[in-house]
Amino acid sequence: MFRNEARIVINRFWHSLILGLMVVSGLAMPGRAEETVGPSAESLASARAKATEFLIASQQSDGSWTSEKQPGITGLVTFALLEGGVKPDHPAVTKALKHLTAYVQPDGGIYHPETGHKNYETSITLLAFRAANTNGQYDALLKKAVEFLRGIQWDEAEGADPSQPAYGGQGYGRSKRPDLSNTAFFLEALKSSGVAPEDEAMQRALVFISRCQNLESENNTTEFASKVNDGGFYYTPAGGGNSQAGNTAEGGLRSYASMTYAGLKSMIYAGLKEDDPRVKAATSWIRKNYTVTENPGLGQQGVYYYHQTFAKALSAMKVDQFEAADGTKHDWRKELAEHLFQTQAANGSWLNKNDRWMEGDPNLATSYALMALKYCEPKTAVK
Repeated sequence: MFRNEARIVINRFWHSLILGLMVVSGLAMPGRAEETVGPSAESLASARAKATEFLIASQQSDGSWTSEKQPGITGLVTFALLEGGVKPDHPAVTKALKHLTAYVQPDGGIYHPETGHKNYETSITLLAFRAANTNGQYDALLKKAVEFLRGIQWDEAEGADPSQPAYGGQGYGRSKRPDLSNTAFFLEALKSSGVAPEDEAMQRALVFISRCQNLESENNTTEFASKVNDGGFYYTPAGGGNSQAGNTAEGGLRSYASMTYAGLKSMIYAGLKEDDPRVKAATSWIRKNYTVTENPGLGQQGVYYYHQTFAKALSAMKVDQFEAADGTKHDWRKELAEHLFQTQAANGSWLNKNDRWMEGDPNLATSYALMALKYCEPKTAVK
């Protein structure tokens, strides 16, 4: 419906963005001596433009993507479009936001009442509304959503004792056990809302996140802490513990990359510095397992989710050249972006042939890739 108008608007936007990125990368400034990191500005802009065109064209008539009963996916696509440079007043975005407002509940949450994904859907849609809140029109909605998320965190109000593995975490909803992925989106939503690292909700979440790390310490005295002890992260210590990468013969929970990057960035959001033993241990794990071609520990499972959390974590670390365990320094922005350029389909989408966690849905996979590319813009390196 909006295809021709969308193409005109997007082409104008990307033309101006290319020029801007060229200035940042030094391409438009002959004689500039500073070292730059990141991919070609033109290639990045082209990939993002094709991705946004694909997503806009795949929007359903009611404003949703994939399913009208899954506001989490529509929220992710909307947020990805906004992160990708599409303006909040673009017809596809306004139509999506109108669709999402139908899921605003009396308790302040933004979720489908039948999915049981209260935290996940509220956290994701909050990010979309926050990114579109250019003139304060969503202030009241956002305030209530933050209050709702605080209210369903696993803490004393939910009968969780600080000594219990579930304490401080977030799951899909109140009736589910908490996990690191949902807790990471929860923290991202709080951070986008200006919640400070020292806030009680952030610090309670840090308690849970620390217990998702394979690191025996005063911060993690769970039964799993010493069984692997490699500094990586797993899905959850609650409800008997679970790692999507499986268990060791001794009953340990194997670390894997997507949760390790999610845990690391969440610790940084909660105020931990690079000299904290938990951050050091996580950094050591990713130095040994650095790659952009797979999700270490899971192969191609969840690889596009991995890409976006990889990019967010390394950006949060404020590192331009990431040094792997073998001493190789990686321009991670350039490497990630160029890998995504190579795997992008002709129609602008990305698709995971391994469809675990719904990455066989090109709307979802493309949204993750577009979110990752947001952090790959060329910049002057910090020396």
